[in-house]
Amino acid sequence: MADFKAVIADPKTGKCYSKTVSGHHANSLVGKRIGDEIDGIFVGMPGFKLKITGGSDSQGFSMRRDFPGMRRKKLLLAYSTGFRPTHPGVRKRRTARGNTIGTDISQINLRVVKYGSKTVEDALAEKEA
Repeated sequence: MADFKAVIADPKTGKCYSKTVSGHHANSLVGKRIGDEIDGIFVGMPGFKLKITGGSDSQGFSMRRDFPGMRRKKLLLAYSTGFRPTHPGVRKRRTARGNTIGTDISQINLRVVKYGSKTVEDALAEKEA
């Protein structure tokens, strides 16, 4: 069984909320890619639409939108996700994760695209109580 920590960003307020996703909802997220829109029911927010914007695995390696698959690999990177050089023109080989969610992903970053009848804070607080 897969367990994920979902970090949900609310563009209206600029706040982020954390929610643990486990069980059959977490298993239904396996195989989704960065950029896919999912229903909010998977994270306990019915009526919302969420977009997958990234994530990281259990060792902390970040997912990259332009690297297909679930595997982890060393890539030669310039200024981008996973590497911030101190001087212009510097490239370095860094380990990165593919853009598909697998069972070894521990955190998924999500952004609200379509709002439901409640606010994000109320929708998440209702499920926790």
